[in-house]
Amino acid sequence: MPVNLPLPDVATLFPIAGVRIGVTEAGVRKVGRKDLTVVLLDEGASVSGVFTSNRFCAAPVQLCREHLASGQSMRAMLINTGNANAGTGADGLARAQSTCVALAGKLGIAAQQVLPFSTGVIMEPLPIDRIEAGLDAAIADARLDNWLKAAEGIMTTDTQPKAYGAQITMGGKQISVSGISKGAGMIRPNMATMLGFIATDACVSQAVMHELSLALAEGSFNRVTVDGDTSTNDSLVVIASNKAGNPEITSLQSTDGQALKAAMLGVARQLAQAIVRDGEGATKFITVQVEGGRTAEECRKVAYAIAHSPLVKTAFYASDPNLGRILAAVGYAGIDDLDQTGIELYLDDVYVATRGGRNPGYREEDGQRVMKQSEITVRVGLGRGAATETVWTCDFSHEYVTINADYRS
Repeated sequence: MPVNLPLPDVATLFPIAGVRIGVTEAGVRKVGRKDLTVVLLDEGASVSGVFTSNRFCAAPVQLCREHLASGQSMRAMLINTGNANAGTGADGLARAQSTCVALAGKLGIAAQQVLPFSTGVIMEPLPIDRIEAGLDAAIADARLDNWLKAAEGIMTTDTQPKAYGAQITMGGKQISVSGISKGAGMIRPNMATMLGFIATDACVSQAVMHELSLALAEGSFNRVTVDGDTSTNDSLVVIASNKAGNPEITSLQSTDGQALKAAMLGVARQLAQAIVRDGEGATKFITVQVEGGRTAEECRKVAYAIAHSPLVKTAFYASDPNLGRILAAVGYAGIDDLDQTGIELYLDDVYVATRGGRNPGYREEDGQRVMKQSEITVRVGLGRGAATETVWTCDFSHEYVTINADYRS
């Protein structure tokens, strides 16, 4: 079960003018499940994306990058689950392109105005006949208020849908933000989610959309990890439908730009943390905060060394205060001139280590009390400067192995 993750509240998933979503069952891999989603965008929307840094990226990721770089306005997105269309070579590219052509033909737009997304099993051919056969039903289902249904339609090993929204007043207009994500395993940044889509009806210049999407990814999805594996298909797409009637945002440094970014970042962080809370087999949600670094980069190195360590993660699962494992991870994180006598370690309010060694007042029963909690904060002080970074992760349980051993069955 997810760690303290409530089901999405439909009342907080706001329709975004100019963005219609349709979902259907196409039988991409399994019958009887929602697995094909279309997102239809009115003309004039501003769109940008951030994609996986995995060099073995999937065919749809390659096409998305090409289509966004073409300079054409994006008018549709096509999302399938059950098949990643990754590790499929030239044939995979041709199949992804075929689905774009098919959807474009039904909408009367160019194929380059369609962004394709796939998630699921790697190295299997995309069943384009099933996808193309399902397009009419998905288009017919397209509505403004289908965010929750779409969140269900992009799930794979997720145990529940992930969807959040927010509203603010800006420029004298009410601005709505809604977003969905999916992911539970093969989650590690650069960038990390499996799939994420966030839309607003605010008027935003296309010129600032790339900066906005990078800021959202960096402040949310690039701060989560479940298992340290960067997916072949990671994609975050940010949409501004330009329908709200506010003065167009041409700079994120403006007052309105900062307000919109804050609202969208709040949604993005909820979506990113939901992925960790729903991590495969997770029983605990862990915040790793590293402070006192010379740079943000070295703080991230330490945070991810802790968050990725199987020894640390299994200790948390067992509520075993074997906290030397955390200090060991700090030591191998890659800071060559790290002085271990400056290291401080806390578990929530429990002062565990000081000057690189055990705090004389630390009692193991206090550490175990914290480790039994479902939500835990690990705080590490490096004693080197003023930089700080935070990463969210989860524990490793027996269930993680079971899920991934049975994934293709």
